[in-house]
Amino acid sequence: MSKTALAAELAIEEGVLEHGMPYLAMGSGRPLVFLRWFSPDHTNPQGWLRDSEIKLFEPLARHFRIYAVSRPPGMAEGITMREIAAEHADALRTEFGEPVDVLGVSSGGSVALQLAADHPEVVRRLVIASSGYRLDPVVKEGQMRYAEAVLHGRRAMHHLAPGISASPVVARLAAAALWFFDPVARPKNPADTHAFLRAEDGFDLTDRLSEIQAPTLVVGGERDAAYSTANFRHTADGIPNSHLIIYPGASHMGTVKDSRFAKDVTSFLTQPN
Repeated sequence: MSKTALAAELAIEEGVLEHGMPYLAMGSGRPLVFLRWFSPDHTNPQGWLRDSEIKLFEPLARHFRIYAVSRPPGMAEGITMREIAAEHADALRTEFGEPVDVLGVSSGGSVALQLAADHPEVVRRLVIASSGYRLDPVVKEGQMRYAEAVLHGRRAMHHLAPGISASPVVARLAAAALWFFDPVARPKNPADTHAFLRAEDGFDLTDRLSEIQAPTLVVGGERDAAYSTANFRHTADGIPNSHLIIYPGASHMGTVKDSRFAKDVTSFLTQPN
C-alpha cells in the first residue's frame, strides 16, 4: 500500500493540543493517547521518523483513534514532571472531555505515570511500555550527560548509548555511530531538551504508585538496557490494579516492535470495566 493510500485509510491528521502540544492522529475508534518516547525536539516527527511511527502503530490504529502526542515546546528551566503532567491533564480535558486510555513509552511512560498519579480523572486505562517508576542509574546518568552536552553545544548523542544495549561491545559501537550521527540530530532548542531531561531526572514515584487508580498494564523487555526487569516488576507490584508482561529477549524499543505488543495492548484496553 502506498503512503498516500495508507494515510487516507488511517485518516491521518496533525494538530496541536492545549499548551502547544503537537500531535499526529491516525486510525478510528475510541481515543488512545500515546505519549511519545524521548526526542530531541518537541515536535511531530518528519520524514522517515514519521513513516516509522505510523508503521509501528498501524496495528493499534485498526482498533483505536491514536493521538501521538509530543511534550509542549518552550519548557521553562526548572519545570518539574508534576508540572508537565498538569499541562497534559489540561490538554486531555480540553480535547476529550472524558477519561481516555493513555499509552506511555520510555520517557512518555514517566509522564504517563505522573499523569495517572496526579490526575486520575483524565485516565481511563493506562499502558506503560519500556518505562518504570523512576529512571534506572544507567539511563539517568546518560541522559543528564546528554542534556548538559546539548546545552553547551557539544556532541551529545553518544552519551545515550549505554541505554541501547547491555552488551559493552554493542554499546561502544552504538556510541561511535551516535557520535558520528550527532550533528544532524541536534535539537533546535537545546534549552527545551535540557529542561525536560532535568524534570525526568527528578521523577520518582516510589511512594506514590499505590495512588494510581486506573487499571494498568506494564510491558517490558527482558533485555531492556535502559530499564531493568526489577524496575518493571516494582512498578506493576506498586499499582493496585495492574498486570505485568515481560517479553523474553526483547530490547528497550524491541518491546513495542514485538508482534505481540499490539494484541496485548488491544486485549487489555478492550476488557470490560
